[in-house]
Amino acid sequence: MSAARHWLMKSEPDVFSIDDLALKGTTGWDGVRNYQARNFMREMRVGEAVLFYHSNAEPSGAAGTAVVVRAAYADPTQFNPNNDRFDPRATADKPVWFQVDVRFVSKFPRFISLEELRGINELSDMMLFRRSRLSVQPLTKAQWTAIARRGRRGSSPRD
Repeated sequence: MSAARHWLMKSEPDVFSIDDLALKGTTGWDGVRNYQARNFMREMRVGEAVLFYHSNAEPSGAAGTAVVVRAAYADPTQFNPNNDRFDPRATADKPVWFQVDVRFVSKFPRFISLEELRGINELSDMMLFRRSRLSVQPLTKAQWTAIARRGRRGSSPRD
């Protein structure tokens, strides 16, 4: 069995923010329609850590943490013809798209902007900087630690 991994999941804050996750508690991460992101979600296991990232925002950046509480299963939006995420190729026996359930863990006391993330040496090879549009992506333990440590600090990047 492989060691637990860490993940980055992106959401536009005007669609679903870290505050929305905090209010909801647990949610299905549905609507992913990128094959590579889908494949990463299928690798996610219960108990693995998630970095919640606000994308397409001013500024974009790391907002908090969550944890995977249900491994990948068929995304129900693909079966609903009235949903904009409907996929006519998908069947109950052969779903095309998957989702996981995540539970809120914490909101960072200090939001970490993309600009600040780019300046952290431990993150130089982070996938976020190469495939910024990918909504689900793996993080190394060192990347997770570097980001979480900064997010849990006070109001200044130098704290």
